[in-house]
Amino acid sequence: MAFLADALSRVKPSATIAVTQKARELKAQGRDVIGLGAGEPDFDTPDNIKRAAMDAIKRGETKYAPVSGIQPLREAIAAKFKRENNLDYDWKQTIVGTGGKQILFNAMMATLNPGDEVVIPAPYWVSYPEMVAICGGTVTFAETRLEDGFKLKPEALEEAITPKTKWLIMNSPSNPSGAAYTGEELKALADVLLKHPNVWVLTDDMYEHLTYGDFAFRTIAEVEPRLYERTLTMNGVSKAYAMTGWRIGYAAGPIELVKAMDMIQGQQTSGAATMCQWAAVEALTGPQDFIPRNKEIFQGRRDLVVSMLNQASGIDCPVPEGAFYVYPSCAGTIGRKAPSGKVIENDADFVSELLEAEGVAVVHGSAFGLGPNFRISYATSEALLEEACSRIQRFTAELR
Repeated sequence: MAFLADALSRVKPSATIAVTQKARELKAQGRDVIGLGAGEPDFDTPDNIKRAAMDAIKRGETKYAPVSGIQPLREAIAAKFKRENNLDYDWKQTIVGTGGKQILFNAMMATLNPGDEVVIPAPYWVSYPEMVAICGGTVTFAETRLEDGFKLKPEALEEAITPKTKWLIMNSPSNPSGAAYTGEELKALADVLLKHPNVWVLTDDMYEHLTYGDFAFRTIAEVEPRLYERTLTMNGVSKAYAMTGWRIGYAAGPIELVKAMDMIQGQQTSGAATMCQWAAVEALTGPQDFIPRNKEIFQGRRDLVVSMLNQASGIDCPVPEGAFYVYPSCAGTIGRKAPSGKVIENDADFVSELLEAEGVAVVHGSAFGLGPNFRISYATSEALLEEACSRIQRFTAELR
């Protein structure tokens, strides 16, 4: 349609949203479908956080908030970065957005010119390259390997950087792979970045509190303080605090960048919902005891899913360090015939035939830039996960 902007031709719809919607539609038609596409905790928002929002409403905190966020929340964000990440930010170096997506989008909009390049490790969260494209930038993908735990290697980063590179987007723990970088691994990447002063780092730490076993979360500006002045550290309350629908993301970084993002947000959405910001204050400053409990539940689900998938014919599922996703390879199913009679030629065929035959909705890996794999979100009940994995085992056993 000639009326629409040319930029739309560079953008694809979200695959994760699409598979979730497809699962909803099939359920509405009466199909027995288990949807494992959505990256959303199944836990309810803690009661103290809900009360904080209700108290804010009762106090009349229902007017416009400052564009960058209410000061108590920005102060709580600065305190969180100091307490948990050993990063010193003044509250004026912080910004609050309507979810982490807006933070990322505004950072790209504030900095990218035509021809600027952004390095994104693959597999990647589906929205990263689309945001870069909308903002006029060019994506350079740096592939990772299952054998390396889907982690970017220093030599691959070095190869991806050019004089036109403006950003590296890091996501640890990762959506979709669950891979998380140790301090040593981040330092090795930082050593490369120190040789390229033109490259800034946008680190998406949304799954920070969801790491398992003895893994110790680190963020790159903490590991290498010399990158502090060119790092935007992004986080939010969606995942750890089960607040996806509250739509509160935040970041901290150099004041000039924060001011530029504030200017864009002022012409875009203005401030995030005021009562939701007060809920986020309580999330960051109130009791944190539910986080370890939820982590233990997630770890049990992870272990169940990894074990059962590795018992499925043709599936190879590594153990992720964090988040609530697994990213198994389905390479062993390629070339085999599904119950429908169709030959599986790629991961998109695999997930389509799995949905048709067994009613299990997962996301194909090529949507995240690396296949043949698929992503499962284990942010649902253990009973549903066990049933879904049993169906996957049955599906793969019937491939010929």
